Amino acid sequence: MHSRRNIVGFLAGMAVGFSLAPRRIFAQAAQPSEVMDTLSAYMGEAHNRALPEEAVEQAKQHLLDTLAAIISGSELPPGQAALRHVREQGGNGTITVIGSSLTSSAIDAALANGVMAHADETDDSHNESRSHPGCAVVPAALAAGESFGIDGATLLRAVALGYDIGPRAVMAMGGAGFSYDSSLATHSIAGTFGAAAAAACAAGLEARQMRWLLDYAAQQSSGIVAWRRDTDHIEKAFVFAGMPARNGVTAALLVKSGWNGVDDIFSGPDNFFAAYAPKAQPERLIEQLGARYEITRTDIKKWAVGSPIQGPLDAVDSISTKHPFDAEQVKQVVVRLAPSVAAVVDNRNIPDICLQHMIAVMLVDKTVSFHAAHDKARMQDPAVLKQRAKVNLVRDDELAKRLPVRETVVEIAFTDGSQASERVSAVRGMPRNPMERTEVIDKARDLIAPVLGRDPFARLVEAVFDIERVPDVRSLRRLLQR
Repeated sequence: MHSRRNIVGFLAGMAVGFSLAPRRIFAQAAQPSEVMDTLSAYMGEAHNRALPEEAVEQAKQHLLDTLAAIISGSELPPGQAALRHVREQGGNGTITVIGSSLTSSAIDAALANGVMAHADETDDSHNESRSHPGCAVVPAALAAGESFGIDGATLLRAVALGYDIGPRAVMAMGGAGFSYDSSLATHSIAGTFGAAAAAACAAGLEARQMRWLLDYAAQQSSGIVAWRRDTDHIEKAFVFAGMPARNGVTAALLVKSGWNGVDDIFSGPDNFFAAYAPKAQPERLIEQLGARYEITRTDIKKWAVGSPIQGPLDAVDSISTKHPFDAEQVKQVVVRLAPSVAAVVDNRNIPDICLQHMIAVMLVDKTVSFHAAHDKARMQDPAVLKQRAKVNLVRDDELAKRLPVRETVVEIAFTDGSQASERVSAVRGMPRNPMERTEVIDKARDLIAPVLGRDPFARLVEAVFDIERVPDVRSLRRLLQR
């Protein structure tokens, strides 16, 4: 009996304790914030809103550049892994898996095309948000676009919207500074929100559905910078592109099928920014929205290497143009980068994101081709190793003050005692130093023609730059597959 009284008393005490414990409030904001109202209205109107001329041209260039990355990536190890997944697990579907003869579901096609788009460092990048928009946005736009049979003009609008929303999400969190200080992979966060926006535009979601879409995008936003330890670029391709493209299409298809959700994931209890970036500035989500198109502020890379290596290669190329030299005439090469930037490319095991190796290749070849940037065996070539020993990467705190602009200084000392230096603050392909359309086409030719052939490449270029005349994006399949 005594034992029974003790048990009863214990349970009663627990009940009292629970009743006195602080309760977590599960409540939704009564009304969406002004930021969410403006953002969701803009997104809901994007399907039918014409783009300004500059945004149209940039959307076409970035579309071609990303397709080139996907097609060339289909032959690299991450791309082969993606295609293997589709063959083994992709199931039935009618959506194009680019660079192959396969079709799959929209979600699996977005995943595979995304992985291929970032199978290396060929794709575009947005400096202020430290993200790679195209590799997630374009696969999502295409997968959803085929699902709903949109025309070419709508595809461009979907792509442009994805670039607007994804980078702004990270800029609201704190931009490049937040990215460098956080263990979160801002590349996947921007990619998920951007891919979701692009897919939702293709699906024709209206304003309130866009709020729910952003909710499901936030719930799927993920990724940590452990990808830096990836040695084969497969995990990196998944984190930067495949996963965000898949997540974005998933969010759009769920809402299109009738799912609802939280009306404002960016404000109220337990919102996205409170969880991920408490010092965020949500108003940056709508900063100059509709006046400033982020696709016009996104770099197209001249060199098929990681973003931090673009400037150093430009610098060596400039020095060699002004003062031609052979590798044997070089005594030492000093490359100065901001410490956080240098850490990304310092003696990596992957050729196209290893600064020392790519500078050595530039010294030997006097350029860096797509093939050379992906020749892993060449990292053990004695001729390249000899030049690599001359490369000294310096982590310069002064250059850190210039971030998010990735400035670089390259100093070359020659065996005859002379020296040359070059400072690069705007690499070729940045909005401040843009590539011409012909340069973008030349780059795409180098990546696409060896895979699909020169005639199919020419037809694809024609279709991209005249895409307003494409009545159904499904017709692009014959130009994108083997």
